[in-house]
Amino acid sequence: MKNIILVCAAIAAISFASCSSTPKVSRVDAGTQTDLSGFWNDSDVRIVCQDLIKQCIESPRVAQAIKDMKRNPQVIIGRFKNDSSEHIDTEIISKIMEVEIFNTGILDFVAGGDTRSELRSERSDQDDWGARENSGSDLLGEIAADFMLTGTVKTIIDKAGNQTVRTYFVDAAMTNISTNARMWMGQNSSIKKIIVQPKNRL
Repeated sequence: MKNIILVCAAIAAISFASCSSTPKVSRVDAGTQTDLSGFWNDSDVRIVCQDLIKQCIESPRVAQAIKDMKRNPQVIIGRFKNDSSEHIDTEIISKIMEVEIFNTGILDFVAGGDTRSELRSERSDQDDWGARENSGSDLLGEIAADFMLTGTVKTIIDKAGNQTVRTYFVDAAMTNISTNARMWMGQNSSIKKIIVQPKNRL
């Protein structure tokens, strides 16, 4: 009888734990690679962005452009288009690209998009409201970008039975804004995942 009571108590405890509404959370290092669903994640975007910017700065054409200009080229991030089969926030790609460009030390980043619009608005406000002489920012002092970085994300999916292989192709290109000439083109296809789903049991 005593054993039966102990078993019932153990089952009740397990049932209570499984029904608890409080999620279990564990902290891990930000650099830890985690794959829960097999879809695009934070580890993938870091790997891809670091590799593509490395390819870019090591390109002979980019190196020649820096030599000819005798200064660091000014780069602006354009659109990264999601042509994959899943939802990917390409704004995260753009932001990490900005950081990687800034940290190269040989490419300078020029703010674009909403940030550029806010900066222009602030400079206009300073001019309209009469900022003290020599304390305001000149509306004509904006640095023009030399190159624009754009790209796409695509996936190839191969599936058989309960196994799926996802391969991500991230293409990037740097274009001379004045001439439309391509300065550099690169691709990263190193993200390849095999997802095995549990077989259905009858």
